[in-house]
Amino acid sequence: MVTPKPGQPVRGSTTGRPLMAALDLFGRRWCLRIVWELQVGTLGFRALQQRCDGMSSSVLRQRLVELGEAGLVHQTGESHYALTTLGREAFDALRPLVSWADRWAASLDGGE
Repeated sequence: MVTPKPGQPVRGSTTGRPLMAALDLFGRRWCLRIVWELQVGTLGFRALQQRCDGMSSSVLRQRLVELGEAGLVHQTGESHYALTTLGREAFDALRPLVSWADRWAASLDGGE
């Protein structure tokens, strides 16, 4: 599977617009979860796999490659994984969506 990148056709769009590439990348199973788990700091492969509810090692490897090619994750000298500056910025950009999702959940539970 080719890593989505701005300027190239992506799933759901032939334009290669940056937003469409980002949505394609984050729409891949487990990508958002990996970014979410790495926002707390660096993690080794097995620790990251456990935090991601034990996803298969082959899927985790593939997603780490894709996130690395996209410039969001890098491997440290100790073979741990960490968000890059761009990866931390992506997480920060998603924070408002987290807040909205919490409000949405509360409204569905009769909170609003």
